[in-house]
Amino acid sequence: MSFSYRFSHAITRKPSAAAVGGLRAVDTGAPDVGLMAEHHRAYVSALRETGATVIELEALPAYPDSVFVEDTALCLPQGAVVMRPGAPSRLGEAAEMAPHLARLYGKVARIEGAQSFIEGGDILVTEREVLVGRSARTNAAGIAELAGIVAQWGHPLREVITPPGVLHFKTDCSLLDAETVLATQRLAASGCFADYRVIEVAEGEEACANTIRFNDVVLVPAGFPRTLARLKDAGFRVVEIGNSECAKLDGGMSCLSLRFTPTP
Repeated sequence: MSFSYRFSHAITRKPSAAAVGGLRAVDTGAPDVGLMAEHHRAYVSALRETGATVIELEALPAYPDSVFVEDTALCLPQGAVVMRPGAPSRLGEAAEMAPHLARLYGKVARIEGAQSFIEGGDILVTEREVLVGRSARTNAAGIAELAGIVAQWGHPLREVITPPGVLHFKTDCSLLDAETVLATQRLAASGCFADYRVIEVAEGEEACANTIRFNDVVLVPAGFPRTLARLKDAGFRVVEIGNSECAKLDGGMSCLSLRFTPTP
């Protein structure tokens, strides 16, 4: 089974009313939390329709960005790694996630260095390697610490490029299958996917680069028809999910879940 896009489980967290105070690179207005919750329910339903078990955690009002659970951990077949987010206000989110992972996995490691920072949004797992983009939220120390952990589980790690001004590496890319990546032109031009088949998002639709392949479907943010057509033409089954409110907080499809098949 392809561990990088076929999963038995997902973890999500309900959005909190505190999301109006979430971090954002550019202020385009406060999100409508009611509409965000509606979109989130559709997202969870789409995951469940693939046959997966979805563990939906309650909202954490103390953490405005806590709906974006992907940044808190990396989940691999051999174990989970609790991250150390680069945004100080988000450190507590990782601590909140750790006990849930411990109930599902026999092995849970942690990024522990005081100078180490790394977020799941900067990590793209493929069948052959773990790609990590250094960014404002992920530093060299965090990458080095993660490399040591995943090497013990048989996963080589490669540091790659996060384009200037882009929050996370996966803001600009996502895995579609074992050999195919969806990416923006600016990221594809860096050469980091030279050994992969690349489908580029349509010009002006860069915000669609963050999708998720989950079992037999690709979940994409609604409102990007040309990229949607490219994915369908390539043979992928696509489901559109509203993302207008999470996008105001720099969030996309991958940010909203941890996806994995746990091992005892």
